[in-house]
Amino acid sequence: MSAVPAMELIAQDAAAVRIAVEIGAARVELCQALALGGLTPSIATIEHAVAAAEGAVEVHALIRVRPGGFRYDADEVWVMADDVRAAVAAGAAGVVVGCLDESGRFDRDHMRRLKDAAGEAGFAAHRAIDLATDPLDAIDDLVALGVERVLTSGAASTARAGAQTLEAMVARADGRIDVMAGGGVTADSVDAILRTGVPAIHFSAKRTVRDDSGVSMGSAETDGVGSYDTVDREAAQRIAAAVRAFGGDSTR
Repeated sequence: MSAVPAMELIAQDAAAVRIAVEIGAARVELCQALALGGLTPSIATIEHAVAAAEGAVEVHALIRVRPGGFRYDADEVWVMADDVRAAVAAGAAGVVVGCLDESGRFDRDHMRRLKDAAGEAGFAAHRAIDLATDPLDAIDDLVALGVERVLTSGAASTARAGAQTLEAMVARADGRIDVMAGGGVTADSVDAILRTGVPAIHFSAKRTVRDDSGVSMGSAETDGVGSYDTVDREAAQRIAAAVRAFGGDSTR
């Protein structure tokens, strides 16, 4: 029997954390503004998520100061370093970060500053690697920086589409860092993604809730129609079942 790959659920609130516990996830990546790719959650959100986890899942906070890419100036990194310290102080087991330089490689100075801020907490990289000039070389850079895990879609729009690159990244990592697949994961795509050899899979299992208020509150809304994403319990359960089925298949 193959080992069951670890599951990480994207969470924006305590309710999602409780679903992660129900499906047997190892971790949640906690964020806000998922529709923008995820931004740093509030301290209260972290505290409530940690309380909801009750030690059954680890809460790892996404630290991203704004949407729109991963090249940051000194002020933005300063804010993120303070966010890292605050998240750990609020009970987060780890943080998830990513800073690229002008050449499209991980910015070593910025990443080291964030790692120093994290102290002994977990330190992982997010899908900034999918925008790196060379995702395979980026694996080596992250290992040198002491990053323990990297989330990636294999430099494609979805993990399923990036399966070939994911397989190459797993080979390049060679056990030095966990390569976790994520991006557009559904129950139907789990098998193809996990066949790449990744030891973990990351998913949102989201559904979109529309709010037809008739009054626009920002440029992201159209004709007064806003929306937000939330975890769909049934979708999360289907994905978790597919992951367990993959791990339980002795032919793999």
